[in-house]
This record gives sequence, C-alpha cells and structure tokens, in this order.
Amino acid sequence: MSTQEHGTVARGIRLGIVFTADRLPEELPAFAVAAEAAGYDELWVWEDCFYGGGISASAVALAATRSIRVGLGIMPAVFRNPVATAMEAATLARVFPGRFIAGLGHGQPGWMRQIGALPPKPVRALEETTIAVRRLLHGERFSMHGEHVHLDDVALVQAPAEPPPVVLGVRAPRGLEASGRSADGTVLAEPAPASYVRWARERIDCGRQEAGRVDPHPLTAFLKCRVDPDLAVARLVAAETLGNASIGAHLAPLGRDAEIAALQALGAPDRIAAAMPDDLVRELVVCGDAAEVAASLSATCAAGLDAIGVVPVGPDPNGVLARFAGEVLPLLRS
Repeated sequence: MSTQEHGTVARGIRLGIVFTADRLPEELPAFAVAAEAAGYDELWVWEDCFYGGGISASAVALAATRSIRVGLGIMPAVFRNPVATAMEAATLARVFPGRFIAGLGHGQPGWMRQIGALPPKPVRALEETTIAVRRLLHGERFSMHGEHVHLDDVALVQAPAEPPPVVLGVRAPRGLEASGRSADGTVLAEPAPASYVRWARERIDCGRQEAGRVDPHPLTAFLKCRVDPDLAVARLVAAETLGNASIGAHLAPLGRDAEIAALQALGAPDRIAAAMPDDLVRELVVCGDAAEVAASLSATCAAGLDAIGVVPVGPDPNGVLARFAGEVLPLLRS
C-alpha cells in the first residue's frame, strides 16, 4: 500500500500521532504498527536531550511499518554536523523513499547550554544548517562558510533520488521567518490554538516573500488531545502547560495576557487547574467528547494547517491512539 492510499482528514489535512520522547523506545515498534493499522497518515517521533535518539527511533518506526510517513520532529540542529545529519537522513530516504520527514530545530536552550552546544546566534545557526542539509540531500557539491556552518567542497556520495523534506520546529517570529526562507515546511509545538496558527503562518509567509519562494510550505502542528467528556485530566495538563516558560509566543495571540498572568501567579498546577475556565483549557488541550474534539480540530485546521500531530494526553497513550482513531477519525474523514 502506498502512502497515497492512506485516508486524509477533511480538506486534505493529514493526521498523525506522536510517540513522545519520554516513552520507552522498546514500545515504539508496536505503537508504530498500531498507528498504521488505525489509519493515521503520519507518525512523529521526538528527540529530546538525554532521551532516545531521533534518527534511530525514525529507523525503528520505518522498519516496523509499510506505508505510514515517519517524521522526526525535531532533532536539534547543533547536535550534529550538517554533513552527519544529511548522511543519516539520506540513508533513511533511500531505504524508505517518500516516507521520512527530517525535522530540525533549536533544541531547548537549557539542554544545549548543558552540553556546550548553545550557539551565540541560534536562529542563524539553524538557518545555515537547514540550507546546508537541504543542499546535500539534493545532491549538490558546494562550500559554505557562514557564522556557524563551515564546509569545504562537500557532497553526498549517496544522495537520495527523492530527497526528504526538511522542516523546522520553531516558535517565535525570527525562527518562523527563517523557516519560511530556508525550509520545506514548519512544525509548531504544542499548544497551537487557532490564533497562534494564523499568526505563525503570517510570519512564515513573511520569510517566504523575503526569499522569493513560491513552492508549497506545509504547516504541521502538534496538539495535545484527549477524547474524554470529563475535562479533569485535560485541565491539569493545561495548567502544567502554563508553567512552560517557552510558550509565550503561543499564548500571545490569544489576547488573554492579564488572565493568563493571574493564573500563572497561582503557582501550583492544581490551583491553576481549579481556577482555569473551560474555554482556556480547550485552547491549550484539544479535549471533550469525540464530536467536540473533531470540531476543535477542524477549527484549528481552518486557521492554516496542512497536518496535525496528535500528542496523547493521559496515562494510556495507546488507548488515546485507539480511541481517537475509532471515534474522531470517522468524523473528520466523513
């Protein structure tokens, strides 16, 4: 079965499921098989510092399945030399043509600092790495002497006939604009309310216009999801999300700064959860019964998405995978 034979969400949106980095890698093969059997279009794996490797996880997922696309969202650009990144991506693209998506990003600044890899100009380092990796994957021979990347007369001996897309996982204006200039697509981390998706698409388009790019630029968003009419678990997850210092750009387009600041000032997640209104919970976590989840996803997709990566919420991610596929997918694909 080819990748084209998988169903797609209404209006051509691709639906994926995420295998989060905190899960044991030995659980990945069965999860990948279940995702493919359930009809998901894509499976996304993460590479977080000190957890499992993203390239090896991608290879495991690809080898365990037959047709589902596997996205690595993301590997920190500064972890590897661009040539090493391109070599690994090229190998997967040759063995599994048309099924691998190579995602690059900054990596969490604290982790990058911890391992001595935080560049002085993270956006510049990411953009230069993206340009170099894409050129290598497209079979070019070139030299590049930038502020971060230094390559002299390099080329891949075994460049893939079908280069995998190189997408960037970025959050803030400068990173989004850099993605528009240099990448084949963008991945937005969770939370991704519709207002943030629209704003991010505008920033990406600014970068594309600056670079004179007119090729397609798919936009994917990771969305924490829970199919459950009881919002108790989703409420606590939303409260914990507000404690993430890196999501300021995600929250700003909501126009609820004072309300969010007051909630954050409560400190403990359980106190935030008790005070958080339902509509804000639903902005941060796609939740409710199947019909509510489908409606929320449709609204977010209409803001400018091409693909969704469902991040399971709760203690049973395999159960979320099955319940979402059984109850929500039919509504989205009807």
